[in-house]
Amino acid sequence: MNFPDNLRYTKDHEWVRLEGNVATIGITEFAQGELGDIVYVEVETIGKELEAGAVFGTVEAVKTVSDLFLPVSGTITELNPSLAGVPEAVNNDPYGEGWMVKMTVNNPADVDALLNAAGYEAVVG
Repeated sequence: MNFPDNLRYTKDHEWVRLEGNVATIGITEFAQGELGDIVYVEVETIGKELEAGAVFGTVEAVKTVSDLFLPVSGTITELNPSLAGVPEAVNNDPYGEGWMVKMTVNNPADVDALLNAAGYEAVVG
C-alpha cells in the first residue's frame, strides 16, 4: 500500500493535502481497494461550510455506497470536474487525478492534528 508522507489521513480513510489554507481531499489507496471499482462520486456540498466529521458526499462502487467524511472544518469550494466522466480515476490514481474536493480550511493547524502516513498505516495494518 502507498501512503505518501506529504499527506495527512483520517481513520475514516480520507487524505488531505494542505497548501496555504486550501485543502485537497480524497480517499486513500486502502479505501478505494476496499470499495472496489468506483462508478460515481456525488458531492452536493459545494459552497457549504461544514464541520469536521460531517458527510460531504458519497462514493458509489459496484458493490456499495460509502459516505465521505470531512477531515477538517471549512467550506467546500470545488469538486474534481473530471470525476463526472472518469470516476475510476479514484481507483487508478487516488492521490493524484482521483482527488475529490478542494476546500478552504477554517484553521489550517487542524490538519496537523490528523494522522501522518505511519499513523494511518498503523490503523489499516
